[in-house]
Amino acid sequence: MLKTKSKILTVLCSVGLFTGILAGCNSSEESTSNGKNSNGTTLTLLMDNQSPATMEGFQAVAAEFEKKYHIKTEIETRPGGSEGDNLVKTRLSTGDMTDLVSYNSGSLLQALNPEKNFLDLTNEPYMDKILDTFKTAVTVNNKVFGVPVGSFNSGGWLYNKKVYKELGLSIPKTWDELMKNNEKIKETGKTAVIGTYKDPWTSQVIPLADNYNVLAESPTFPEDFTANKTKMATTPAVVRSFAKLAEINEKGYMNKDFNSTGYEAGIKMLVDGNGVQYPLISFALTSIAKLYPDEIDNIGFFPQPGESADKNGITAWVPGAIYINKTSEHVEEAKKWAEFFVTPEAVQLFMSKSAPTGPIAIKDVSLPDNVYAAVKDMLPYFNEGKTAPALEFLSPLKGPNLPQITSQVGGGMISAKEGAASYDKDVEKQAKQLGLKGW
Repeated sequence: MLKTKSKILTVLCSVGLFTGILAGCNSSEESTSNGKNSNGTTLTLLMDNQSPATMEGFQAVAAEFEKKYHIKTEIETRPGGSEGDNLVKTRLSTGDMTDLVSYNSGSLLQALNPEKNFLDLTNEPYMDKILDTFKTAVTVNNKVFGVPVGSFNSGGWLYNKKVYKELGLSIPKTWDELMKNNEKIKETGKTAVIGTYKDPWTSQVIPLADNYNVLAESPTFPEDFTANKTKMATTPAVVRSFAKLAEINEKGYMNKDFNSTGYEAGIKMLVDGNGVQYPLISFALTSIAKLYPDEIDNIGFFPQPGESADKNGITAWVPGAIYINKTSEHVEEAKKWAEFFVTPEAVQLFMSKSAPTGPIAIKDVSLPDNVYAAVKDMLPYFNEGKTAPALEFLSPLKGPNLPQITSQVGGGMISAKEGAASYDKDVEKQAKQLGLKGW
């Protein structure tokens, strides 16, 4: 079972599941030719506003691109989450989209009708440099539509290494071992599991990061789920994922104010050691490094444990991507931009500003020696093929209300089975809109 999974995603690289960030980037340098662009072209790029480091990475690449090609890049920002998704859909439908678009890969891309809206990059000469595991997540009807932004991300648990050492804790390889660690931490008066449901997206991580374990038990689940041959609520391994979330709350392992605590406050709890473990996706390392640069190497990572130590591995998020607007007036220049973006030179530039939070999706590009300690914790799993994609990269179905559902399960308002059943209903409308067979 795991061999099949490993082939689907043998090498996961790079990080950045959540591209994001910005505040506008006008490359102010003028070309050395006569004080202005040699061809007068300015490309526009839309990206979300979640990560200042990613913004700096794009700015660095854009500045170098301008030096080489005398083409400027203006960066526009959009909100993250569902608000940003709706804005992207609106701009595409009204013909008001930028030349280049930074957006998610996987299921969220499918919802944008990429064949209608984005340029087919399948036959571009640089495509053989990009890992197939990434290309699968930006492919629709055998056409590849994007190039990777940043690195693969890992879903699992960030933890405070100093506190683990002080308490004599070992990295858990099974869920039972994790729960024993939680109990020991709770006895000290510290928060064992940081809950930040004020930002509901963080409540999803435990069920989502469990996909490696789901596939270990039910390897055909993504295909069967997509074809409406099975449901989350009728698949024991999936219900177990929701049950893990409920169990954390039932046993009192979260901070009592988890409903009013937000993401940045959760990061501070982790860094300070008042909270010892935080289920997150590894793109959060960028925020930790930005806010607490002296503490970043005290933060470690371990995968979400399953039932067996012999089946311990990482659920990985494929990087987001840059897409080219099919109706752009500057398609040729945008193609040059995308081609430059995946060169080793540009990737190293990007990583110098936006440190990788996992392996890279482009061949012949090495991670810097000073990667975060938590990233080093992930690499053995990638190197040994003990990885599997998150469900959203194996199925086009991703219901919009999952954060609300997981907040209810994690907050004790509904049961794990009820949460899984709610999510089954949540994806029905989307499945019909996508015209999937069996729905």
